[in-house]
Amino acid sequence: MVSTAAYGTWPSPIDAALTASHDGRPEFVGTVGDEVWWTEPRPAEGGRRALVRRMPDGATHCVLPEPWNPRSRVIEYGGVPWAGAVRDEGGPLVVFVHFPDQRLYAYAPDGPGEPWPLTPVSEVGGGLRWVDPQLRLERDEVWCVLEEFTGESPTDVRRVIAAVPLDGSAADERGAVRELTDDRNRFVTGPRLSHDGSRVAWIAWDHPRMPWDGTVVMTAEVTGDGTFTGARPLVGDIDESVVQVEWDRDDSLLFVSDVGGWWELQRVRPDAVAGAVVPTSRLCTGRSEEFGGPLWKIGLCWFRLMDNGLIAVIHGRGTTALGVLDPETGDLVDAVGPWTAWAETLAVQDTRVIGIAASPHTSYEVVELDTATGHTRTIGAPHQDAVDPAYCPEPLIRTFTGPGGREIHAHVYPPRHPGRTGPDGELPPYVIWAHGGPTGRAPLVLDLEIAYFTSRGIGVAEVDYGGSTGYGRAYRERLRGQWGVVDVEDCAAVALGLAEEGSADRDRLAIRGGSAGGWTAAASLTGTDVYACGAISYPILDLEGWATGETHDFESQYLESLVGPYAEVPERYRERSPVNRTEGLTAPFLLLQGLDDPICPPVQCERFLAATDGRGVPHAYLTFEGEGHGFRRAETVRRALEAELSLYAQTFGIARPDVPRLELKK
Repeated sequence: MVSTAAYGTWPSPIDAALTASHDGRPEFVGTVGDEVWWTEPRPAEGGRRALVRRMPDGATHCVLPEPWNPRSRVIEYGGVPWAGAVRDEGGPLVVFVHFPDQRLYAYAPDGPGEPWPLTPVSEVGGGLRWVDPQLRLERDEVWCVLEEFTGESPTDVRRVIAAVPLDGSAADERGAVRELTDDRNRFVTGPRLSHDGSRVAWIAWDHPRMPWDGTVVMTAEVTGDGTFTGARPLVGDIDESVVQVEWDRDDSLLFVSDVGGWWELQRVRPDAVAGAVVPTSRLCTGRSEEFGGPLWKIGLCWFRLMDNGLIAVIHGRGTTALGVLDPETGDLVDAVGPWTAWAETLAVQDTRVIGIAASPHTSYEVVELDTATGHTRTIGAPHQDAVDPAYCPEPLIRTFTGPGGREIHAHVYPPRHPGRTGPDGELPPYVIWAHGGPTGRAPLVLDLEIAYFTSRGIGVAEVDYGGSTGYGRAYRERLRGQWGVVDVEDCAAVALGLAEEGSADRDRLAIRGGSAGGWTAAASLTGTDVYACGAISYPILDLEGWATGETHDFESQYLESLVGPYAEVPERYRERSPVNRTEGLTAPFLLLQGLDDPICPPVQCERFLAATDGRGVPHAYLTFEGEGHGFRRAETVRRALEAELSLYAQTFGIARPDVPRLELKK
């Protein structure tokens, strides 16, 4: 029986504790012999990651018990933290990065011992850091990216590809690590070795570019003693983004490049004459789809070559699919299934492709496609309905019109409840979600955080504002020089569009976001009158501070493209920063901040609060010990969600006695 109740007051079985227990998703799938391995979150175990193996009989086991935490901090966002292989003497060997000390460890999970360290501890910069390991059992070593701090500043850092002995001889001696490249390129990915072992390729880029701006593919010869020689750039440029490279069996290189306006799969011969025009061929053209994405983590993967010559690819426009590409004909056949978002990780095993995917009705799970039969099945981290699916929202894929007639893509989640509906004549409140990045996007997947609000009668709209990925380079570059303008305008256009069409209550609109989304939320509250309140998590609030030493090396010059060169337009940095625009702030707000955040440090929030002091704006500031950039611990996620709901309830005049009341100061 459906009854009528005011929007926002509906009872819901999706409480904050349940939502927090399902936070995070599996990552970094790979194969070890006949087994499939991946990492997955453990919110209740301090937010650590677990390494999981699926045995041939289908049983799954955690490889590393607490407190082991396979997660890298290279460029702070990390990347592939583990690699495994079956040794000649039998049994698997895994090498992984342990998050607390960032050392490389080796472990034989079927043996009697504990993990043993492969690399030393450094007192400078929080330790030597490693990512994207590639096991070389024939040389008894592992090749990976080394990030080494050379001073106390977050930008005092160098990165090289290095070889680490598997016998542990480098555990106490930095000199036992062999550097395979020099540090002339500030950023590098892990090396990819050709099938005959004679050549190697990797991706590199330098400040002020980000990897979605411009990268190059470097190649080198590999000598008998495992040294790289004759390193040179092959493809890529300052305005061409190459995000993945792999060797085919004919010694050609496959790579994903956006030189044509979309990230597309291409092929090149590595023996092209240096300095000449390098002939490349595109393998799947004319689709206006992305076959790659932003390289936020080292070692992300959008394609894998199969033994039968076919190529497994992740592709799409807005949403993504897993497909199998015939490189000879260009034919592309997609896997059958409900999934609308595939994570940037793939593995292959004979005729099978393994990935991680989700849909509007399922959370991220490990999925296997058998290309011989076309059959798909879930083999790990299977989705299980935490509540009756009738409480979960049904998304609408929408396109709104922004300033100048530009298209804005969004996912709209109207309130949904099996036993409640809103009163006649009442419109629901809506929260605009601004994703992070800002070079990123909102995946079309089941998210219990969204259901937490929609099941209570509060709508959610995720906005892929200009600058988002998934819609080609031109859409991505709308934000060039316009951060704090285009993103704010696009979010406002969606919010007002929902109100004008009669889907949302104009007087009960809110905005929320984390990281770059926190910037957009704060810039919206200080620069528009669209929103009644906002929730701002681990944000950027002061562009000048962020551009002059208050963030990590990877993004330390990101603003050169998003805002403009600081040396040329310092006034733009000051004028757009929310910390300098608090005179326009009247709406209540919630600030949420991890105290161990090296990317958006607490000092930004503290400076913003000082600027708002005495202005009489209701607000709350919640900080969390042990949390960095993004919240991982179950208790943190629970507290943050309840505080956010209380903010909306108080601002919108909704009675919510089921959550702790957030104390708002003025």
